[in-house]
Amino acid sequence: MPLIVTGTVGIDTVYTPDHGHRENVLGGSCTYFAAAASFYCDPIRVVAAVGDDFPDELRKTMELFEGVDHSGLEVRQGSKTFRWGGKYLDNMDQRETLYTDLGVLAEEPPAVPEAFRDSKYVFLANTHPSVQMGLLEQLPERALSVADTMDLWIDTAGTELAQLCGSIDGLVLNFDEAEQLTGKKNTVAAARHILDMGPKFVVVKKGEHGCSIVHRDGIAALPAYPTEDVVDPTGAGDSFAGGMMGALAREGDNGVDPTSFAAIHRAVAHGTIVASYNIESFSLDRLASLTPKELDERYAQFARMVRFG
Repeated sequence: MPLIVTGTVGIDTVYTPDHGHRENVLGGSCTYFAAAASFYCDPIRVVAAVGDDFPDELRKTMELFEGVDHSGLEVRQGSKTFRWGGKYLDNMDQRETLYTDLGVLAEEPPAVPEAFRDSKYVFLANTHPSVQMGLLEQLPERALSVADTMDLWIDTAGTELAQLCGSIDGLVLNFDEAEQLTGKKNTVAAARHILDMGPKFVVVKKGEHGCSIVHRDGIAALPAYPTEDVVDPTGAGDSFAGGMMGALAREGDNGVDPTSFAAIHRAVAHGTIVASYNIESFSLDRLASLTPKELDERYAQFARMVRFG
C-alpha cells in the first residue's frame, strides 16, 4: 500500500571539520525520507514544491531510487527552491546554520494530488503544524499517520501542535523538544505526557545515543549504530523516519498492525540502520550506492549487538 511524505525538497551547502564541504547538493526532508523508505516499500509518494531554478541533475538524483513517485512535486514558475547552508562543529553533533532561503516554503503549501489521496501510510515531515493538519485532512483513507516537529513550532504554534497530536498515531521529535513541549526532563515522563495528547506512540531521538520508544503497550530503547566515519549528518533524522515508515508500511502490507509496539520496535531498528548509512557521505551519495544486501547484513549485525542473555 502507498506511503506518502509531505515536506521539503531543497538545495544544501554543507561544511564539515574533517571532510571538506559540498555546495548545492540535493537536500530536504522528503528527499532523504523517500530514498530511505524505497528500500522497504513502494510506491513512496512525494508531495513538495521547488522553484524553476531546481537543477535537472538533482532531479535525476532523486529518480535513482526506484518506487518513488515524484508526480506530486510542484515546479513553480517564478519561484525559488528552498536552500539551506550549514557548518558542522568538531564533534559533528552540533551545527551552525549559515543561511536559510525559504523560497517556495514562504508560499502556499502544495496540495495533495487527487491520485495520492488514497494513501494508507502518511508521514508529515517537519513544517508548521497547521500545514501538517491541512495535509492530513486530505488523506481520509490513512491507516497510519506520523508527524515530525521542531522547537520553533513548539514555541510559536503550541495550540496547533496539540490539535495535530490529537489526530495522528505517532510523533517523532528529539529529547530537547520533548522536554520543551512537556516541561518534563525525563524522556519517558515527557513521552507519556505526549501520549496523553493523543498519539499511540512517541519516538524520542537522542542523536549518537540512539532513541527511545514510548508506546501505550510498552517502552523500548535502542542505541545508535556505531558508525566509524561520520561524513555528513544532514538528513539523518529524515532517513531514520523514512526507514521506520517504510518498514511499517511493509509490516502493514504483510497483515501486521503497523501501530503495534512490536512492529514499531522493529521499524525503529530499520530506521536506525538506514540512517547509519546516510551519514557516511554527503547528500544521498551513500544511499544511492547502498544495496539491500548491505542493509540486511548491518541490520542482522545490529540485532546481534543489542541482544544479550
